[in-house]
Amino acid sequence: MITDINSEDRLVQETIANYLHDSLGWECVYAYNYETFGPGGTLGRGSEREILLLRDLRAALTRLNTSLPEEAIEKAVQTIARFDFSRSMLQHNREFYHYIRDGVPVSYKDKQGQLRHARARVVDFWNEAGSDGTPNNRFLAVRELKIQGLRVPHYNRRADIVCFVNGLPVVFFELKAVYKNIRLGFDNNLTDYMTEQVIPHVFYHNSFLVVSNGDRARYGSITSKWEHFAEWKRNDEKDKGTLDTTVLLDGMLAKERLLDILENFVIFDDSKPGWTRKIVGRNHQVLGVNNAVASVMHQEELKREFPKENRFISYEYRPELVQQAAEDTFQSTGGIMHSVTNVAEYDPLPLVKRAHPDLGRLGVFWHTQGSGKSYSMAFFAEKVRRRVPGNFTFVVMTDREDLDDQIYKTFVGCGIADAKTTPRAGSAKELETLLKENHKTHL
Repeated sequence: MITDINSEDRLVQETIANYLHDSLGWECVYAYNYETFGPGGTLGRGSEREILLLRDLRAALTRLNTSLPEEAIEKAVQTIARFDFSRSMLQHNREFYHYIRDGVPVSYKDKQGQLRHARARVVDFWNEAGSDGTPNNRFLAVRELKIQGLRVPHYNRRADIVCFVNGLPVVFFELKAVYKNIRLGFDNNLTDYMTEQVIPHVFYHNSFLVVSNGDRARYGSITSKWEHFAEWKRNDEKDKGTLDTTVLLDGMLAKERLLDILENFVIFDDSKPGWTRKIVGRNHQVLGVNNAVASVMHQEELKREFPKENRFISYEYRPELVQQAAEDTFQSTGGIMHSVTNVAEYDPLPLVKRAHPDLGRLGVFWHTQGSGKSYSMAFFAEKVRRRVPGNFTFVVMTDREDLDDQIYKTFVGCGIADAKTTPRAGSAKELETLLKENHKTHL
């Protein structure tokens, strides 16, 4: 392959692809003018019009759903590959996202002729490999992927890098030369690609978009305006913030982190009438929510270790022990001792303490104004439900009516609360009553 030394390919595209391969363990393929088509071709595509890698998709469905017959696997493939010209890119994306996260609904008849219903898993979010050590998910980055339009076939585009998980194009990179402003990638390229007459089907299964010039990088969703494309500055709360592209790659494209974002940090918000926003968690939300969920898991472990009746330890406060401790300190340090007089006049004071210092202490997730606390709460509630065993009830307390309305609308708009069934307490007494009932969320 011969490229100019100043080309985007040499300076940016190849560098990022090599980082995905060498540092993050992705498989990488250079497709432009090298791709062959057909079932045994380079990617298994039948033509440039196809965006799903059906060979990988079918293999993943078979690998992850050993109890399903072949007919159910084929139905799942057809469902997640079905495009409808009467539906928008966002409508496709929303439907397919839930299939990716929750599985594809399929029906089939068992050996006894009984109709069965199941969900065929497309991605394994829980296990890195099977019992035989075979990876459960295939991570493949394809460079220079040629794509032909569906509605208007003569519209052809070349994608810089498309990242596939089990044959599904979940991440799309638009790259510019290192000396160019990355906004050009959004204004001149992404907005063109997502036009309904061009190649919108590339984004039907997309999780998020990345725009980079190799130095700086931003990410967003298919509904994000440029001002909502965010930076990824750190991968640990203790890290010093940086805008380097490798920080975003480590934070969002490392396999475990990508699966976490795909499963737990994507929501669709219908809280504004007539307008749906696809939200991908920001850097601080992902870090903060994951720390909070880890704290919940720690609490659950402590509760198992310390049954309810053993979570507090009774002890006595004895003044004479305090005096003895003061005298010991005086002897060891040569300091000035403040004596405790007439200690015999005081009775022992009964006290209690936690059996473990962390019991009952989750921590604080602090936000600045406008940093997305409503979405953070939504991500947290949903990840706890999916990842932590138990029957949790979430209580959201606010100190302003306008904030209460905002959070309520966000929870309802994102499908986390139900406008008809989620109660809103107007007083402490009403809240006490509601907590005795079986509601998942209280606002």
